[in-house]
Amino acid sequence: MSVSVPLRLRPLEIGDLLDETFRMYRRHFLLFAGISVILAIPTAALFGLGFGSLTLALQQAGQADLSSLTPLLASFGAGLLITFLILPFTNTAVVYAACESALGRPVTAGGIFMGVLRRYFPLLGYWLLFSVSGLIAVLLCVAPVALWAWLFVMWIVVTPAMFVENIGVGAAFGRSRQLVEGRWWRTFLVLFLMLIVWYVARFALDAFLQLAQYLLAIVVSPFIVAALTLGTAELVSALVSPVLQIVIVLIYFDLRVRREALDLFQIAYRIAYPAAAS
Repeated sequence: MSVSVPLRLRPLEIGDLLDETFRMYRRHFLLFAGISVILAIPTAALFGLGFGSLTLALQQAGQADLSSLTPLLASFGAGLLITFLILPFTNTAVVYAACESALGRPVTAGGIFMGVLRRYFPLLGYWLLFSVSGLIAVLLCVAPVALWAWLFVMWIVVTPAMFVENIGVGAAFGRSRQLVEGRWWRTFLVLFLMLIVWYVARFALDAFLQLAQYLLAIVVSPFIVAALTLGTAELVSALVSPVLQIVIVLIYFDLRVRREALDLFQIAYRIAYPAAAS
């Protein structure tokens, strides 16, 4: 169990949001990173095995045929199915944990699992909606991509609103729109900067792993190297993805502070109930 200190609510500038994100990640690193990596292991293993099998088949046959593609297609299909089934956990487990930490509640792996499981189907529909609509927008043209980006930012705090305010997904969509409205560009800028940080961190880790894989290729077969390449890429992505989920939670609380003066309610509560607040 990880003991949490309630988030000190205050208006956060962009630099403060990024700093608080990494502070929270460091405070719960083993739990947040562990959950994210564990959830990525099944997909990483299946994708890595399929890609490695294809590499081995092509090396032996010298050309691609239907039989050489079978392991890749089978593992890719299994990986997609598992990814789909655990989508609510991979995309919101750390969000739930960050919400609990911000509220000063104990953060445990079991509590995170049950918290997400109670809202499994609404969360599955929410993330499936974004995944499918984003894919369609990319395939069609630029205009739907811009619309999708606008909606994504407008509804970015749907999951924190569900967890903190204990509301359904429909109400959370309206709640997110209400909080982000008038602050869309600032929210977009915070997310954009965090995506850059996420990309740089992932690129640095990928570069280090690539060096290790080149050295490994000297002594092991291409099959193992290919499997490790794809598998470790999934795990590296999982290791850095919590920063994106944490910043979404901090954006939610920052928007509530700016729009609803939530920090003043927190101060008043601490004054009225000093024992409970401590």
